Amino acid sequence: MESFGIGTLATALGCSAAAVAVGALLFAANKLGIFYQLFHKTETMSPRHGGESVAEVLRAHGVKYVFTLVGGHISPILVACEKLGIRIVDTRHEATAVFAADAVARLSGTVGVAAVTAGPGLTNTVTAVKNAQMAESPLLLLGGAAGTLLQGRGALQDIDQMSLFKPLCKFCASVRTVREIVPTLREALAAAQSGTPGPVFIELPIDTLYPFHLVSKEFGVKNPPKGLVGKVVSWYLNNHLMNLFAGAWEPRDVSPLPVDIPYATDEQVQSCIELVSRAKKPVILLGSQATLPPTPADEIRKALEELGIPCFLGGMSRGMLGKNSPIHIRQNRRDALKDADVVILAGTVCDFRLSYGRVLNRRSKIIAVNRDKTQLLKNSDMFWKPTVAIQGDAGSFLVRLSKGLKGHRCPEEWPQSLKAGDDTKENANRAKADEKTEHHLNPLKVLHCVDELMAEDSIIVADGGDFVGSAAYIMRPRGPMRWLDPGAFGTLGVGGGFALGAKLCRPESEVWIVYGDGSLGYTVAEFDTFTRHKTPVIAVVGNDACWSQISREQVPILGSNVACGLAFTDYHVVADGYGGKGYLVRREDESKLSDIIRQAQKEAQEGKAVLLNVLIGKTNFREGSISV
Repeated sequence: MESFGIGTLATALGCSAAAVAVGALLFAANKLGIFYQLFHKTETMSPRHGGESVAEVLRAHGVKYVFTLVGGHISPILVACEKLGIRIVDTRHEATAVFAADAVARLSGTVGVAAVTAGPGLTNTVTAVKNAQMAESPLLLLGGAAGTLLQGRGALQDIDQMSLFKPLCKFCASVRTVREIVPTLREALAAAQSGTPGPVFIELPIDTLYPFHLVSKEFGVKNPPKGLVGKVVSWYLNNHLMNLFAGAWEPRDVSPLPVDIPYATDEQVQSCIELVSRAKKPVILLGSQATLPPTPADEIRKALEELGIPCFLGGMSRGMLGKNSPIHIRQNRRDALKDADVVILAGTVCDFRLSYGRVLNRRSKIIAVNRDKTQLLKNSDMFWKPTVAIQGDAGSFLVRLSKGLKGHRCPEEWPQSLKAGDDTKENANRAKADEKTEHHLNPLKVLHCVDELMAEDSIIVADGGDFVGSAAYIMRPRGPMRWLDPGAFGTLGVGGGFALGAKLCRPESEVWIVYGDGSLGYTVAEFDTFTRHKTPVIAVVGNDACWSQISREQVPILGSNVACGLAFTDYHVVADGYGGKGYLVRREDESKLSDIIRQAQKEAQEGKAVLLNVLIGKTNFREGSISV
């Protein structure tokens, strides 16, 4: 009996070992693509390449522009896109390419696309991708990479790119065969737009993008080892090559996948209708998220006007109510929130811009609507509590709220009282614009002049600190989607890319970049891009030869202006050198400031990118953050 038991055990162990071995072999065969190759042909004579697959998917998703700084890793993508009518726009820095794609995403309602080469090309985009993540912009970054067999072996510009972008992107994938390109791109593009929008990243190794006949030359071994080892190495390389292209050109669906957008439930909307209907002093804080598709901005504007509730607008929602709406309140937000009995946070987050929620009155009923659960409840464990918290789309919520309150309007004396306070504050600010500074021009006067003269369809791009902070309280976007700032990340250097994307999306509109002289240094080279790609924007540079936003606090607190000083550089000459038109604007030009601005508008209409290098003095005008 004992021997019988041992024999049975030995037999069982042998069978188990055999099963494990067979399983391992099957797994290896599947991993090596052997089974797939049995049923899918490798077309070794085909001249096609993976870049064509990328272009086909992008075209099917309505992509009109791909922003790039060229590199050999990604050349097939750029060439194929151009052949299919997708415009390739090359910039002077990879970050600018991503910022431009970000602007296109915000203004067009589609995914913005940038393609950059491997290694340093991708690392140069990190800040711009993080900015897109925090601004919730749907963006696709395509990155080149070393060949599939050379990754981790010291190839040119080979780094672990996936680890770099996983914390920054909603979706990251590294394509391993040509046949994966189409389904991976479709999945990524859907992910970028679903839920809370954001950036996605796809790594495309160089051997998945070039045609078979070129890639096969790189797989040849000149002096393979002799004997069994040599045969195994040769077989492995050949199998890898064949699997790389197996089934590559079979017909595949390139159409968009469904996009998942969260919406408020009927019960949640009804609860909010009841709260608002009883409110005497309601306030709406509208953030960038309210401008996201699918609800058109005009529908949101109509809903807000029908509600009649005073609105503070931030980020991309600036301009939502036009230039002079009786319910658009621009000043004294802290006081209004202290008196409000109902506050609707429509895509607005309780972060530093709302003092982490401390500006909200604890007696107020708070309705918070946000697609992202983390942002929806940020700091609610410390400084504020939502009465109703809705993880859903803010724009469609406002439309449904308005329909549910049809016939009901906010008591008119409430927005009128806030508007009166608005007028008082703005008149005081206007008076400050007429004051003489000790040196150079008053920056407030310059900004008021630009605001009065810019075209009604103008798009304003904000890139800077002190000068731009003033612009946020003076310049008034005339309509929805006509203000672009970096958002919560507060990134400098967005100006060139944002303006480029905006001008391509809205070629008929004037595009104004409001630059500080510090922030201009990041993207002044893009005047070359504006010239080459015929995108005539107008840049107004507040040149006070200083990082003034930092200096204002550093000097009184620490007693030193170290690293804050710049020079009154001839930025207008730089613009001329890049093919644009530059103007130096000094105090002695004050009487003809309007004429200079009109001349700049004329030059832009005739196709020249213009830079106004305005020498400005110091003022004591200080306001808060430019973004809500």
